Amino acid sequence: MSSRIKYFVVSISTCLTLALLIGMSKGASPDDTLKHIGVFSDVVAHIKSEYVEEPDMKSVTLGALNGLLEAIDPFASYLNADQYREYSESLKGQKTGDAGLILSKKFGYVGVVGTVPGSPAAKAGLSTGDMIESIKGIATRDMPLAYASLLLQGKPGTTVDLSVVRVRHPEPQPVKLTRDILSLPPVENKMLADQTGYINIDALSPSHVKEVAAAIQKLQKDGAKKLVVDLRGCAVGAPEDGIAMANLFLNKGRIGYVKGQRVTQQNFEADPAKAITTLPVAVLTNRGTADAAEIFAAAIQDNKRGKVVGERTYGDAAQRKAITMEDGSAIILSVAKYYSPDGKAIQDTGVTPGTVVADSEGQIEYDDNGDPVAPAQDQPQQKKTEDDPVVKKALDLLKS
Repeated sequence: MSSRIKYFVVSISTCLTLALLIGMSKGASPDDTLKHIGVFSDVVAHIKSEYVEEPDMKSVTLGALNGLLEAIDPFASYLNADQYREYSESLKGQKTGDAGLILSKKFGYVGVVGTVPGSPAAKAGLSTGDMIESIKGIATRDMPLAYASLLLQGKPGTTVDLSVVRVRHPEPQPVKLTRDILSLPPVENKMLADQTGYINIDALSPSHVKEVAAAIQKLQKDGAKKLVVDLRGCAVGAPEDGIAMANLFLNKGRIGYVKGQRVTQQNFEADPAKAITTLPVAVLTNRGTADAAEIFAAAIQDNKRGKVVGERTYGDAAQRKAITMEDGSAIILSVAKYYSPDGKAIQDTGVTPGTVVADSEGQIEYDDNGDPVAPAQDQPQQKKTEDDPVVKKALDLLKS
């Protein structure tokens, strides 16, 4: 058997094994799963024997694997042995430059979930819903998501070229980003009208949760009678951070839970000792709100602790795991999902606000051609103001 045929057989076997596992995980009967595998085998056989020219089965298999993973998990990746080795090295904690993009797969391409505030990507005006057509001249069609993230990393000061299809600009545009060491912006707070405290959170981490606690205590000391927590565009943060922040507002009830096919359900209950406020609260979200921030918003809304105002969130809250293969390749897959107190999988449904209000478009300024105008280096983007319709609606709800 030639090495090419061996590769073909091993590749197809991998696809079939994944299909079988996915079928079982979705509760399909063995007969149904085998039927689908039979159809897959027939299609591959016809491609091999009848396509206009002999296909590159390596590309066919890679596309099949990534399409299979994307169909069930937009954050999944298949990495070959070399890619996985490089990916593992990137996790060892060395300080590298980054573009500041948070990514998922969409329609086979790499899409933007959000950007790290103040990052090169944020300064270039990239935002939720933009599509990355290519990175360093390499098309992202069927590109493993984790590999796309690797291509964006490098030495601080070096550049990376992208081709981007923007929400506001349908034609692909070249974008050059200069990699930088990323730092997360601090939590901001101020007093609005009617003794309403405003807390702006652009990213979450254990230290940010402490900053939120300090902001709440300061605003209460200053006379706040109500709170607005702005999580629009907050896509950075681990699920544990969202759980910890929710406990600042909840003195009872379930914050949420996590479970998977092989992950036993773990419930997260509010600890009364950790709650620090009982003030009425409104939480602001948009399509760039993801992960930890979604867990927080769902906990507040489902426990009827406050109002959620704005747009449906992105949908990203899961435990992910790298599962290695014998040849050194790996799939990175969600093995458990986080659920709202009412039992909705956040990754599947996002969080839909009780009061839906379209987010303002004033976060980024655009020129006459629809291209973003980069803010001055010493002037951070001002995305939230008292004139914002979402903030105004939240204030109206808190008054009533």
